Amino acid sequence: MSFPSVTATEVFDRYEAIRPRLPTAQFPSESISIENLESLVDEVDVFLLDAFGVLNVGESAIPGAAERLETFSRLGKPVFVLTNSATYDAKKALEKYRGLGFDLKTEQVISSRDAAIAALELYPRDYIWGVAATAQSGLAELPRITRLLGDDPSDYEKVNAFLFLSSADWTVERQILLQSSLQKSPRPLLVGNPDLVAPREGGLSLEPGFFTHEIADQSGIMPHFYGKPFSNVFDRVLEAELKGADRRRIAMVGDTLHTDILGGAAAGVRTVLVTGHGLLKGMDIPELIARSGIAPDFIAATT
Repeated sequence: MSFPSVTATEVFDRYEAIRPRLPTAQFPSESISIENLESLVDEVDVFLLDAFGVLNVGESAIPGAAERLETFSRLGKPVFVLTNSATYDAKKALEKYRGLGFDLKTEQVISSRDAAIAALELYPRDYIWGVAATAQSGLAELPRITRLLGDDPSDYEKVNAFLFLSSADWTVERQILLQSSLQKSPRPLLVGNPDLVAPREGGLSLEPGFFTHEIADQSGIMPHFYGKPFSNVFDRVLEAELKGADRRRIAMVGDTLHTDILGGAAAGVRTVLVTGHGLLKGMDIPELIARSGIAPDFIAATT
């Protein structure tokens, strides 16, 4: 049995349904339309960029995005990529971006995966973690005892807590096993990617947030989310790399209202919604902003 496909409209409605679990923020009374990010070089010193929908769609780079980053580098404008992709570690993520033509350094990639793994320190060191991931997710590198979750029900019963990093190999059967295990014996559930979906060449892929919010609905267990729109991933760049910087001179750029724009506004930085490539491509943006109340400072057609 496979999961049903979802439309962008259904995803937006789902984000609205889970709003009580998301951060709150204040937004501008109106959004300013711009052609692309280069229009902001006089009023923005640092750009925080989402990856999916801003730099790439699936395995394809967005036309002009690499050149835009080159322009920022030439102008001395620092760039950081804040990605909710948690399947692979930062090294493999960096290799992917470089393969797509983006000249990025290790310290420029801020991953929700790293934020989630850092949170393992909050739990006893002898915990065994059941991890939803792929065989290529580098579990051997995690600083804890792990068990890759599969189709064996005992995998779910013999662990002290769960870490959800990737839904690439996730199945209906595994979702039922995880949900049933948590209902039977509540334990911590950490989520390294709060996104509901990600835009890819062939449509929208279901991401860890989709499955873990469903578990929260059915079981009443509140997962611990790491990544946009939650503050933990913003703190990793704003409180470390950019401590003391004027947050009104920093811009979060993304393709979603409920992750990038909401998260950026909650962190106190300015926000830019890119509409031409990602989740909201082709949708009625003013209507979505009016429905959600989530308004970016700027709306750009492209990166």
